[in-house]
Amino acid sequence: MTNKTKDISQHILPVSSTMVGVCMTVITVMQLAPKDRVASWADNFIAIDGLFFLASTIFSYWALRSENIAVKAESFADRLFLLGMILMVIISFLVAFELLELKG
Repeated sequence: MTNKTKDISQHILPVSSTMVGVCMTVITVMQLAPKDRVASWADNFIAIDGLFFLASTIFSYWALRSENIAVKAESFADRLFLLGMILMVIISFLVAFELLELKG
């Protein structure tokens, strides 16, 4: 395993595990939103997003612990983390626009 791989995995592991907690917090907060439109789909997608971050956490941990498949595991962790972040941003924009629509 190269130093670059170790450095990336060491950064992905704490941030992706924190993002799992953020997703769980968002799901809890979404229960306070109006039940008619936003919370019905947003909490489901945030839960799926939390699974992407959980998988990223597992793969980055695996990359740090295993010498044999460290590069592949780190690559999966990196891709899952990026996918999770993109999904979270898309969901955030959709929720924000929908809340503005409900308010106006």
